[in-house]
Amino acid sequence: MTADKLAALVAVALLGCVVHTCQASYGYPNPMPPIPSPTPPTAPALTLDYYSYSCPNAEAIVKEAVRNATDNNRGIGAGLIRLFFHDCFVRGCDASVLLDATTANPEPEKLGIPNFPSLRGFEVIDAAKAKVEKECGGIVSCADIVAFAGRDATFFLSNGVVDFKMPAGRYDGRVSFANETLRDLPPPFANVTVLEAMFKAKGLDLDDMVTLSGAHTVGISHCSSFADRLPADPSDPTSMEPALASSLQQRCSRGGDPVVVQDVVTPRDLDRQYYQNVLDRKVLFK
Repeated sequence: MTADKLAALVAVALLGCVVHTCQASYGYPNPMPPIPSPTPPTAPALTLDYYSYSCPNAEAIVKEAVRNATDNNRGIGAGLIRLFFHDCFVRGCDASVLLDATTANPEPEKLGIPNFPSLRGFEVIDAAKAKVEKECGGIVSCADIVAFAGRDATFFLSNGVVDFKMPAGRYDGRVSFANETLRDLPPPFANVTVLEAMFKAKGLDLDDMVTLSGAHTVGISHCSSFADRLPADPSDPTSMEPALASSLQQRCSRGGDPVVVQDVVTPRDLDRQYYQNVLDRKVLFK
């Protein structure tokens, strides 16, 4: 995943207001934008070094939280990248995926079928938020923390190869509905035509789609998410490579919906291997 294309995804921002904790209700006012504006900033209003004066250590604090998490479990890094993507594709990059269920809204995004129980990394966001609050309370939005964490996860999982500055200034969303996740998030069984249409609806082109799909070079997937690909169909030129399909079928037939790595060659590293795997038909999804 290249820096400029991940930044392109960030531009799909729909912004709201800041919350005290990233999974609770609303308590703090909106972060102070560089230039006062009567309306929430749109994507072009996001700026680099947004917190350089109001909370200069914010990005370093988030990065340290991500470092600690990925040092202990690199899979959490993949979870943070996915968390960022799933947040951005539903109502924009507004941290609405973090909101817990309430009496008024018992089914927020985080409980949507594509997110629950597979979405990971919430505890890292909360740890980062808690430390940021001690440094400068009521300043840094959860939406920006999710964005910083996704960026930092790519840095650590790529062993420092992917390194870029992340613009900030997002507000946290007030609205979060589970049923919107099925509508907006690309399903694992979608073909190229469907995927291209879904990305286009978010203002992203085919190049963006291909680039962001490269994130599947890290992380894990449940067998149920690619069951339609098993067993391999010898008559289908897009079918999964037979040896891989056979191995996965044996593992997945054990019951309990086990998980498997998405990249069988370099499963722990964010690199370009995914694209070679696509050419070799050694990928889980269509």
